[in-house]
Amino acid sequence: MYEEVFEGMNYTNQEIADMFNKTFDEDYYEDNSQDLVCVKDIEVFSYCEHHLALMYDMKVSVAYIPNKKVIGLSKIARIADMAAKRLQLQERLGNDIAEIIEMVTDSKDIAVLIEASHSCMTARGIKNAGAKTYTQTLRGRFKTEPELLARIR
Repeated sequence: MYEEVFEGMNYTNQEIADMFNKTFDEDYYEDNSQDLVCVKDIEVFSYCEHHLALMYDMKVSVAYIPNKKVIGLSKIARIADMAAKRLQLQERLGNDIAEIIEMVTDSKDIAVLIEASHSCMTARGIKNAGAKTYTQTLRGRFKTEPELLARIR
């Protein structure tokens, strides 16, 4: 079981990028394009590095503005899944996914939104069953152009 759920710990972000580096060159994507690619509600789970508690009902949304190449859509989900298969913090997970997507696509314009329940909040401690945690990792134009972020929500 541990080999499966912690498989991502065997790989660096660069190795995950190399593993899922299947892109397609697309000449029609110009600099400053308003086109974007977004895959929403990728279901993953992870374990909190502080409590070894399950992070569940986790939904990851990844968006990027293509920079002359696009990644295979299933690879986005595979990257999110492999990055989650580590002892993680939700905040770091967003950064890891963004970093890997940047390595594969050469895009600097990336957004990763994550919603999750944490059993360290729901099953122990405060025991607030309805609590959810939302994080967003924004890079490039997603930081400076709020209308882009609004397009993926």
